[in-house]
Amino acid sequence: MLERLFALSAARTSVRTEVVAGVTTFLTMAYIIFVQPTVLSAAGMDPGAVLTATCLASAIGTLLMAFLANYPIAVAPAMGHNFFFAFSVVIAGGTPWPVALGAVAIAGTIFILTAGIGLRERVITAIPQTLKHAIGVGIGLLIALIGLEWSGIVVASPGTLVTLGKLTSAPVGLALGTLALSAVLVARRVRGALLIGMAVSTVAALAAGLTRFDGLVGAPPSLAPTFLKLDVVGALRPGLVDVVLVFFLLALFDSIGTLIAVADRAGLLIDGRLARVKQALLADAVGTVVGAGLGTSTVTAYIESAAGVAAGGRTGLASLTTAVLFLLALFFYPLVRMIGGGYHVSDTAVLYPIVAPTLILVGAMMMEGVRRIPWDDASEAIPAFLTVVTIPLAVSITDGIAFGFIAFAIVKVAIGRPRDLDWLGYVFAATFALRYALSWR
Repeated sequence: MLERLFALSAARTSVRTEVVAGVTTFLTMAYIIFVQPTVLSAAGMDPGAVLTATCLASAIGTLLMAFLANYPIAVAPAMGHNFFFAFSVVIAGGTPWPVALGAVAIAGTIFILTAGIGLRERVITAIPQTLKHAIGVGIGLLIALIGLEWSGIVVASPGTLVTLGKLTSAPVGLALGTLALSAVLVARRVRGALLIGMAVSTVAALAAGLTRFDGLVGAPPSLAPTFLKLDVVGALRPGLVDVVLVFFLLALFDSIGTLIAVADRAGLLIDGRLARVKQALLADAVGTVVGAGLGTSTVTAYIESAAGVAAGGRTGLASLTTAVLFLLALFFYPLVRMIGGGYHVSDTAVLYPIVAPTLILVGAMMMEGVRRIPWDDASEAIPAFLTVVTIPLAVSITDGIAFGFIAFAIVKVAIGRPRDLDWLGYVFAATFALRYALSWR
């Protein structure tokens, strides 16, 4: 049956190899199970329901990837997308989280409906490579900044916005120790480095009284607080067009970029093309719509799947294994609550010393795109710089993308190189500029 479903012989692999690869992929990306409830609870969502939604959406998306595309690529809520959802759209933008879920569902539906008309490919072409890299770097900085704040390493300061926190306090010391250990494990390419770092940190937190043991296994939390709570009608109002657009753009180039990168490492590209790319993108898009209905942010292919590929994964059987493990994770909510519950340093301040170092390191990994920006060309470097710095400082991925497109269009036209930006890119730039113009009073 497995041979018939996944063509193991043609892929020159075995059941054992695929299962090991699936477990490896799960271990490298399992941190999202602990991080996602913490991030979305900051937006007012029930953390238990978010955990259930995250595991179910990840399992469904990964199963679709296994059976539709037969690729060893796992799907889960994307880092960066979840921060855009929680901090840019809900917290900074004042959008209720059900409406934000509605925007996610609309973006995912557009993703599905545009499969056969070439719009997705057209949009990808319209986004300059420089801005694609800059957006990824800016999101990485935003994630790292929030990680630094959640760890207490940096704190708010009236005169300078942020300053160094009290490094001698117990939660900050735990965060620094976890950061150091996890960084060493990542540098030594240890599989599941972030997960191991959180496990060691949890033991230390228990010993120091910074968290409380509530057990390891329990019944899955109720999905009721978030299930079908999305407000699609509310997300259709004109003021949220840019939010839907950004959700769509992020999902689009995150999915394609990850699929190409992982497939290349697995030797699945044929003449530079991915054979079943439409099926793979469909798995992402359906997973996103289902996830929004369940109560979690955009799901997409995970670059951590490359770890499973390195372990020998070549078919959807590896993805099937990862999906099963996500379903089993549903029964470990007491563990998730212990790790991501937070430590109250005052009535209003809460630190997350166990999960915050993971955010810092994920942000560091996303800096890779910096070297791909042509800094010696000011017409490329200035828009990229504006994108990179605006995203973390304004706590807004939308504004970072907007500044990048507007600056790119203005500079390219001004120096006589308008063809460096696709006509659709000018449409995006004009749309973002109109958004700011209409907001003036």
